[in-house]
Amino acid sequence: MAPLTLLRNADVYAPDHLGRRDLLLGGGRVLAMEERLDTTGLPGCLEVELGGRRVIPGFVDAHVHLTGGGGESGPASRVPRVPFSELSSAGVTTAVGVLGTDGTTRTVRDLVSAALALREQGLSAFCWTGSYEVPPITLTGAVRADILFVDPILGVGEVAISDHRSSQPTFDELVRLAADCHVAGMMSGKAGVLHLHLGDGPRGLSLVRRAIDETELPPSTFYPTHVNRRTALFDEAIGLARRGVPIDVTAFPVEDGEDAYAAPDAIARYLASDAPRHLLTCSSDGGGCLPTFDPSGRLLRMDVGRPAALAETLRELVDLGLPLADVLPVFTRNVADVLRLHEKGRIAVGADADLAVLDDGGRLRDVMALGRFLVQGGVPVVRGTFEQSPSVPVSPVSATS
Repeated sequence: MAPLTLLRNADVYAPDHLGRRDLLLGGGRVLAMEERLDTTGLPGCLEVELGGRRVIPGFVDAHVHLTGGGGESGPASRVPRVPFSELSSAGVTTAVGVLGTDGTTRTVRDLVSAALALREQGLSAFCWTGSYEVPPITLTGAVRADILFVDPILGVGEVAISDHRSSQPTFDELVRLAADCHVAGMMSGKAGVLHLHLGDGPRGLSLVRRAIDETELPPSTFYPTHVNRRTALFDEAIGLARRGVPIDVTAFPVEDGEDAYAAPDAIARYLASDAPRHLLTCSSDGGGCLPTFDPSGRLLRMDVGRPAALAETLRELVDLGLPLADVLPVFTRNVADVLRLHEKGRIAVGADADLAVLDDGGRLRDVMALGRFLVQGGVPVVRGTFEQSPSVPVSPVSATS
């Protein structure tokens, strides 16, 4: 990449619609944004003419199984890890990894390593410590220490409630875990939130509601996901959002007649309600197992979550007639603010240069992460280490170590 890159004639959605702007990028950040920028005196600046195409912030995906999910029907059902280019091609420039059901054969060590590997290759990546189970598995032996001392770790998740695969945590156990998250967030300056997996169980969000009623913990400590998996659960989640709890819908497939809301429907319903708009987010569950169980808990079939579902959901919402500026925060700024990643999810001077360019049909055309093109013309131009070719060069140091 050139030391400086100038994007000319971008129709900027920051995510608020700003109109035509030139964007000067350098050092991984947005250095300047004006209606017209003069590049005189900037030798070597790469200029890219966008011709009025829409430019949006890169997606912030708070729920990706970076090391793969699944495993609920034996070792062969373990989902492989998510490739680098699958994230970048989906417009995901910031990914937050989770473990899920399996915190035994998959570890927080591996998850942190996966996040660091994505960083080396050009994406921004973070993760949650723990998995479905309580007490949570950790890297250092303590939740507070994980959040405080391990850079990529933002909080605890995805801890399962109202699900037959959960460890059936008690109210006291869940509140104590939330308290550790909250205090560690204060000490570290990180999000310090408890990311909760919601299953199909009838208890729904009752533990969260009780925690808000009976403890001093801020509602923002809790961050439930999959809240669109049942219609009644979604209504319950909207009620908690009115009380200050950020909620996350999942862009998973929904069959006809299923008692669930597809992500576009859930987002449209939420935005039509009186709940605070900034508390709604959408994640992909990329790399995660999307299982269907029989009444006895046996796996009948499974699908796999895809990061590309975020861009597809956004396009469906715009096709429904919702303004791009209204729905875009759900995938960008709202998520970044819940995670306290304030240089993400927005296009502004000083913010990270994580950008996506849309074509005339609303599909992803180009993707930049930290000012570097990862996708151009819909084709990945940067791939992960083991996506390059069957034979990967190894340095002499690595070969002899």
